[in-house]
Amino acid sequence: QVQLVESGGGLVQPGGSLRLSCAASLSIFRLYVMGWYRQAPGKQRELVATITNGGSTNYADSVKGRFTISRDSAENTVSLQMNSLKPEDTAVYYCHADPTIRGWGDYWGQGTQVTVSS
Repeated sequence: QVQLVESGGGLVQPGGSLRLSCAASLSIFRLYVMGWYRQAPGKQRELVATITNGGSTNYADSVKGRFTISRDSAENTVSLQMNSLKPEDTAVYYCHADPTIRGWGDYWGQGTQVTVSS
């Protein structure tokens, strides 16, 4: 059974940093584009960042220059380093695995809360 388990959320002051991690029990990690999404109260889930097995990254405009996504294929993990956090970054953050093989299913983690507040 595939599991994506996030960790690292919490409460941080504006301007602070957090690092989220996601451990993936995927049999062929390299065949998935890994990503982070977030959902704030009353809003739709939105893309934060994605990373391919080759290391190509994509970021939402709102986090460019502040967040960095990375993946470790030896450990089957994907991380999100979040710096210069703002109150508008407050949301539940979800890890996502998007398969590059047609017909395979995608997977979501259970989410981790990030709250940016003074």
